[in-house]
Amino acid sequence: MSGAVPVAAAGVSALPRSAAAEGSQQSHEEDDRKEYESLEQENTSLKREIGKLTDEMKHLSEVLKDHEKICPLLHCTMNFVTVPRPDALSSCLPR
Repeated sequence: MSGAVPVAAAGVSALPRSAAAEGSQQSHEEDDRKEYESLEQENTSLKREIGKLTDEMKHLSEVLKDHEKICPLLHCTMNFVTVPRPDALSSCLPR
């Protein structure tokens, strides 16, 4: 041990917590409660945002799927040509 004498061994009885220590603990508890409430609010807000983004993703996925069915560029045989040509896109578009 480091040579420190335990409080009870020094003849001093364990004292009840001082008012300052209790006030300090209450202050920490209050800070913890406020931080918890803040985190809960942020969590709720983030969950709401995730829900909105998920809905938007589903909608955009449906729009993309519908577009892919009719997109002339996706169905153009020129897309398989390895050498790019300036008129490749115009040959795929409806006239």
